[in-house]
Amino acid sequence: MIDLTTTFQAVQSASRNLPLLDDRLINEILLDLADEAEVHASYILAENKKDLEQMEPSNPRYDRLMLTEERIKGIAADIRNVATLPSPLGHVLTKSIRPNGMELKRISVPFGVIGVIYEARPNVSFDVFSLCFKSGNACILKGGSDADYSNRAIVKVIHSVLDRFGIDAHTVDLLPADREATIQLLNAVDYVDLLIPRGSSDLIHYVRQHAIVPVIETGAGVCHTYFDEFGDTAKGAAIINNAKTRRVGVCNALDCLLINEKRLTDLQSLCYPLQQSKVVIYADEKAYRYLEGHYPASLLRPAVSESFGTEFLSYTMAVKTVEDVYEALEHIYNYGSKHSECIVTESHENAELFTSAVDAACVYTNVSTAFTDGAQFGLGAEIGISTQKLHARGPMGLEELTSYKWIIKGNGQIRE
Repeated sequence: MIDLTTTFQAVQSASRNLPLLDDRLINEILLDLADEAEVHASYILAENKKDLEQMEPSNPRYDRLMLTEERIKGIAADIRNVATLPSPLGHVLTKSIRPNGMELKRISVPFGVIGVIYEARPNVSFDVFSLCFKSGNACILKGGSDADYSNRAIVKVIHSVLDRFGIDAHTVDLLPADREATIQLLNAVDYVDLLIPRGSSDLIHYVRQHAIVPVIETGAGVCHTYFDEFGDTAKGAAIINNAKTRRVGVCNALDCLLINEKRLTDLQSLCYPLQQSKVVIYADEKAYRYLEGHYPASLLRPAVSESFGTEFLSYTMAVKTVEDVYEALEHIYNYGSKHSECIVTESHENAELFTSAVDAACVYTNVSTAFTDGAQFGLGAEIGISTQKLHARGPMGLEELTSYKWIIKGNGQIRE
């Protein structure tokens, strides 16, 4: 067993210098990193291939694990976007003068050291570093064994850029991919200020139950789209298809279509585009009757209780018939994960009711849930999507990686 205390101490030490860096230098380093990611794409892809060879393509995590030249270009673009964003540090959040003349200011500051535990998502290594670095935080990465070759290649590229600019390489460290490293990170309360798990519900629950370090949950995405009595069929078909098939292995992908029973005659049209991607549909009894004979028999199956509340991460989707918007809300309350929910409707009243009543980080009207993403929200990139209510909720960008402190100035005041 390797004692990681020395590593934790080194990262903590590196974190103390980051708030002192000029934002122009930070941006220059990030832009250089984006260039280097593209320059070394072949090396990163070769290492990523080693990881892919150890995973079955049928595994729902395979798509998340896979890097391509196009995805690396997208990662580089996200890093460049982060560089263009204003610094989140030093913002005066509140300011007041007390009756005794004491001046109070509350300003945004870094957390210090952020640990991120993630699974088969090598892009997270780049995303986490760029966001943490821009927000003045050092970061400790704990990736899974299924992406270890990819993560080590990415961190090697990041370290080469930091070395070139004379920045402490411990600004970002990658821990061993074993469970013991996870346990030590969960207990590094003297060195780590915040933990963010990214991955399956099992991983998130494990971190929440065993961590001593404060945790922000980036929960699993069990996402619904409710097609309302007043929904537009063309809009609905496009939204459903995009949310389900754009990328099935991501947390904002659609898992369950809720359809108003008055619109079951439109179900065939709503699901028709899904055939091209060979989406398997688990339909409840009413929906099954309307799809039978109109959707490929090999892809249509009766729903069971496990069909609802499941994050499929594959070309699979459930369909549930509901009486009205209230029953849709009740279903989401019982089976949702507070991630992303959508209503397709032309009724302003129903849209307002839905968005007001749904308890989720992101609630959409006539928009695909695929947009729950830091870059799409203008955050440059994201460190995760928080489904909890303390501190941050939804896509977490630069502002969500800051805390604050009070600055008090006076002229000799003393308290009676």
